[in-house]
Amino acid sequence: MARLLQRVTRRLQRAKLHYGHGTERALDDAAALIWHALRLPQLPAAPVLRRAVSARQQAAVASLVERRIRERVPVVYLTHRCWFAGLELYVDERVLIPRSPLAELIELGFAPWIEAGRVRRVLDMGTGSGCIAIACARVFPRARVDALDISADALEVARRNIRRHRLGGRVRALQSDHFGALGGESYDIIVSNPPYVGQREMAALPPEYRHEPVGALAAGSDGLASVRVILRQAARFLRPSGLLVVEVGDAERRVRRSFPRLPFTWLEFARGGGGVFLLTREQLSEGQQA
Repeated sequence: MARLLQRVTRRLQRAKLHYGHGTERALDDAAALIWHALRLPQLPAAPVLRRAVSARQQAAVASLVERRIRERVPVVYLTHRCWFAGLELYVDERVLIPRSPLAELIELGFAPWIEAGRVRRVLDMGTGSGCIAIACARVFPRARVDALDISADALEVARRNIRRHRLGGRVRALQSDHFGALGGESYDIIVSNPPYVGQREMAALPPEYRHEPVGALAAGSDGLASVRVILRQAARFLRPSGLLVVEVGDAERRVRRSFPRLPFTWLEFARGGGGVFLLTREQLSEGQQA
């Protein structure tokens, strides 16, 4: 198998593909595709790499590699498996591929910004695969989590992952256009990875992004359509000292310019990534009144 791994890696390298959808390099893609085709229980380790690979298995790998190269399908959509905050998830083209730096913040229990023991309600706005909602439920075992998405297709994937992690009693998947279906609910934490890609940026994205749902990426001409709604309405759904945490990625500069009165805290991550801001309910309310 070691030779097959080397051969597939070299072929993927020559294809000059785009990475960042759950994998970072050709070797990662090669390992994931081989692992999936051979139905290995875990990523190949040294003993596994010495095993023989049958002609049928090699053909299965070749078919996946061909799709990765010819169609530029991200490897996660080919294997339907990815990890977020240490949790294995099912993913397909109905949802964005989880890759947010928010995983690191969730693993830390949103420390030092909130006391984990007092977190009872969490809202994941634009849940997609349900990755953020499920990870929050794991970190805050006494909390109930609402997972919202406007897409019925995305919610089917989210519910599948909620069932997989046996969290149906604490994680509720709801179809909603932003806060529209919530009524009088209130939360200790509202966290969101909303669409934030503008029209110009959408046109320049590598082909791999064309396999992701447009609604999970595009947000108006400047990419801030969803962010504006969240900033305008979130305070009404936050409890005292509650947190709003939103990922805006490369739109960070536009957010800073568009909302100069809001005292954003921009978070840093040990594992890399950025473009994530934090505001308390009080900061939101005061900034909008200024």
